[in-house]
Amino acid sequence: MAKIPFTTGIGYDVHPLAVGLTCRLCGVDLPFEKGFVAHSDGDVAIHALCDALLGAADLGDIGQLFPPTDDRYKGINSLILLNEVVDRLHTAGFAVGNVDLTILAERPKISPHIPEMKRQLKGCLGNEVQISIKATTHEKIGCIGREEGIATLATCLLIRQ
Repeated sequence: MAKIPFTTGIGYDVHPLAVGLTCRLCGVDLPFEKGFVAHSDGDVAIHALCDALLGAADLGDIGQLFPPTDDRYKGINSLILLNEVVDRLHTAGFAVGNVDLTILAERPKISPHIPEMKRQLKGCLGNEVQISIKATTHEKIGCIGREEGIATLATCLLIRQ
């Protein structure tokens, strides 16, 4: 069976919020009174992106590579995890074509931070990668609408080299 020249992936992550913790999305610390309850820094945008990339390359998932039971990843900046995932993609013969993230959050306001978020991701993925980041609310419905958590849905295209 011939290998297809490209492959796609989907990732999703959600973490609860608590007062007094850091709210980091795409490597950017956002001004907000709540932050992520997580083993790592809880960056749901990068976690969803890592799962999309790993899934597209059939390289497992973020929980397998960076288990929450491993103290090496306690509080780790998720940009470090993304760099490791990108290294694994390149070793497996893939380049990232594009990524598309949708962040689901009632607050904080995401749109003012998108340019810096893209800069942070390009630092890991490369300047040639097309990156889309969008945000939407949950219209005050459910746990995200009640500001109990933030989630992200990610998709990607990988190109076989």
